[in-house]
Amino acid sequence: MDASLTLYFDGRCAFCATEMARLRRWDAAGRLVFVDIARPGFDPAPLGVDMAALNRELHATTPAGKLLVGVDSMLAAYTLVGRGWLVWPLRVPVLRRALAAFYRWFARNRYRISALLGYRLPPACDGDVCGIGNPFLR
Repeated sequence: MDASLTLYFDGRCAFCATEMARLRRWDAAGRLVFVDIARPGFDPAPLGVDMAALNRELHATTPAGKLLVGVDSMLAAYTLVGRGWLVWPLRVPVLRRALAAFYRWFARNRYRISALLGYRLPPACDGDVCGIGNPFLR
């Protein structure tokens, strides 16, 4: 089966990376593709958006080229992996507006919130050698 949704996420955000890893585990059918926008060489031009937009909210594209932003991306991804029930409030118009506003606030503060919640990125590895993620110790 071909991928049904490509997710563009910030791999420097520990919470974001953890959520993408969770979606990847749940994606038994292989319907999701994950693109880390923080990777060197990533070019947002084919999406028709700039890095600032990608850093404000999660983006996704469908095979038809439709761009989904923010809670629409999450709703599509969780539904595709059979976990739509986790995001059912996004289907209720009044709740959706409030949750979309909360999501945008969360996205703006994701690094601080990740740290406060105890999320950490895994060590960076290159082959058999793993670092601790501190640029001063490389």
